[in-house]
Amino acid sequence: MRVASIADAAIEVVAADGMRGLTHRAVDRAAGLPPGSTSYYARTRAALLELAVTRIAELDDASLTVADDELAPALARFLHSAMTAGRTRLVARYEFALEATRRPELRAIYDRVGQRFRDSCAELLARAGSPDPARHTRMLIAWCDGVLFDSVAGAGAARAPEPAELELSTAEFLAALLPGARAQRPAAGSSGGE
Repeated sequence: MRVASIADAAIEVVAADGMRGLTHRAVDRAAGLPPGSTSYYARTRAALLELAVTRIAELDDASLTVADDELAPALARFLHSAMTAGRTRLVARYEFALEATRRPELRAIYDRVGQRFRDSCAELLARAGSPDPARHTRMLIAWCDGVLFDSVAGAGAARAPEPAELELSTAEFLAALLPGARAQRPAAGSSGGE
């Protein structure tokens, strides 16, 4: 439990103060722990980075749950949650992604952890009828990342999309990506209609 709270605090520090603000002391303060607690669980800065990036992936994995035939609504819920309740985590993820372009050791961690999410997406798309899940996963994640970035850090941040708009847009994107698959169609009576 303490490791999760340290990782959560590290995410908060990075989102608030950027990578330069991430120190063991800052995480101790943010977590409300005695000095030295963070360094006990994560001796080095690299270990602290890995702890935080891994926690982001765990929380992302937990927030994307999909039942059969509801891929579009599930993805729309995931996106809305990421840009609202998960905003701090998302901002920290952007910080980590940019830092990974300059630090090979973080790049390896970021890519390894991110591959788990990509594998989950590929499984979902295969179940939804994708004839090329790996390629479609790249397209879906790129689209989702674009929506999220625009809604949280880009010019669209002034008016993030509402859940109904996200569901319609997600359904339209999936319909173009997977023509004929049932999982992407909006439910009857939703804002998308048929």
